[in-house]
Amino acid sequence: MDQVELFKALANKTRLQILTWLKDPEFYFPDYQSACGIDDIGVCVGHIQKKSGLTQSTISAYLSLLHRVGLVSATRVGQWTYYKRNETAIAKLGQLISSTL
Repeated sequence: MDQVELFKALANKTRLQILTWLKDPEFYFPDYQSACGIDDIGVCVGHIQKKSGLTQSTISAYLSLLHRVGLVSATRVGQWTYYKRNETAIAKLGQLISSTL
């Protein structure tokens, strides 16, 4: 994990907000139901975009960056992409912060 890119990814209020939302998707996306019947697949980009109020292209770029640095995982089902937090990477981030500050 490139530390500079990781911290750049976190240096945006909306990206941090997305990580918070994905921590508890049942709470933050109460109308969300897995469209493909697979439990714990993640949240569709469309739901995240709707909640954020930003354009889908902006949210897709934000999610792509979070995926590239490893903070979220992506699962593609047909034309839809679902995202969820990578809790292992987030725990490592916490350890990194604890060890350097």
